[in-house]
Amino acid sequence: MASETFSEPPATARPWARWLLVSTVAIVAAHLLDETAWRLLRLPTVYEKDWGRLLRSMGFLPTWLLFALAYWLHQRDDGARRARTTFLVLSPALGGLAAEILKLVFRRLRPDAETFGYAFRSFAEAPWSNRGMGLPSSHALVAWAGAFALARLFPRARWVFYGLAAGCGLTRVMASAHYLSDTVVAACVGWAVVAALGSRLVRPDAEPAGP
Repeated sequence: MASETFSEPPATARPWARWLLVSTVAIVAAHLLDETAWRLLRLPTVYEKDWGRLLRSMGFLPTWLLFALAYWLHQRDDGARRARTTFLVLSPALGGLAAEILKLVFRRLRPDAETFGYAFRSFAEAPWSNRGMGLPSSHALVAWAGAFALARLFPRARWVFYGLAAGCGLTRVMASAHYLSDTVVAACVGWAVVAALGSRLVRPDAEPAGP
């Protein structure tokens, strides 16, 4: 009887399988922690503080466009500079666009300041408006997409970028603008956006050399 042979899954599929597994676990855990975070992390004055405004600015697209401009000016003019700069621009931009589209799909409203509980808007009510919707957080998704993009180019500094993105998401929870799970979903989607773009625009191997 002929022996059966099994082929290994393609290497490119493995990161996506890990992403799916990690994202599922993280999103489920975040939903279980949503009420605790809603009760314990609230700080209505967070954006009156310098550090709060700094972290929130990580979810502001022009912040990442300035990073991209700085990278373009710093790097020598070679074939990779244009692709990598495009990567740094498109990652947070498409991350923000993905957040706005997904809000229209999930339709979960932002947290109520007085009562915990998920509320959803019917598709029959303002189907093309995402005003008041929170899943996923646009600020957090822009921040995480930008952070993952910079981490791909500068892996030794990745924890600085991750810390800034996580801080941005934390301030959104502290301001009662989002549930914790809104920001975790944003991080998961941000990774997917950057992975898809990076596979086309950036070599995944090493940190680029300086000028």
